[in-house]
Amino acid sequence: MLGTSSIMNRPLYFFFFSIVVLWLAAQLGFYIRQRRPMKDELREDFGLIETATLTLLGLIIGFSFSMAISRYDQRKNYEEAEANAIGTEFVRADLLPASEAATVRAQLRKYTELRIRFYRTRNHEELMQIDADTGKLQSEMWSAVQAPAVAQPTPVIALAVAGMNDVLNSQGYTQAAWWNRIPGSAWGLMIAIAVCSNLLVGYGARSARGVMLFILPLVVAISFLLIADIDSPRRGFIHVVPQNLVALQQSLPQ
Repeated sequence: MLGTSSIMNRPLYFFFFSIVVLWLAAQLGFYIRQRRPMKDELREDFGLIETATLTLLGLIIGFSFSMAISRYDQRKNYEEAEANAIGTEFVRADLLPASEAATVRAQLRKYTELRIRFYRTRNHEELMQIDADTGKLQSEMWSAVQAPAVAQPTPVIALAVAGMNDVLNSQGYTQAAWWNRIPGSAWGLMIAIAVCSNLLVGYGARSARGVMLFILPLVVAISFLLIADIDSPRRGFIHVVPQNLVALQQSLPQ
């Protein structure tokens, strides 16, 4: 349940799941209070424990939000790096013989389109096809620069080969960044502390009527929604827009 390939990839579903679980935890806490009322001499100690637990929950949520933001920024930076690498190699294609240069430019235009589709797609089957096409095209692009490099191993052609190497490496870095998600153990810790916090709040409540026992579950669930949304590259509302790749595609001469 806590793996990054499950409900955390669907932030909206996770929001409703969280709010139900946390609200039930608060109701359970109030039910326990009804069955075993708190003694007056324990109220001060209970208040300290409740405050400490809520503080810990806030710290864990803040830490996880920071992790999600850093990963989102990393994905954005690698999108920019990909666009720069492709644009540089498109220029360096002039260093190759005329026939190979034309081939490499055509391949780079097609490759740019594939990379834009990689960032925009939300369909798993389409993503698998994009990955397959990208791998095949990468092999063809490397062969296109490898042949003249072997035939004429000059420093000038080596620049074109190095540029193509940067293009291929940048895609690998991007893929690694998209796989780099908040660990399931961190999600498990947050959920456990959130459940305990709502349990304590419910136990300390004087009444279960109204919206008092609904406020904390709602606030925590919204926090979980935001973290899961930012941490999920393809689901939710917040995505990395391939604006640099789109700008590059529009600037490439046909």
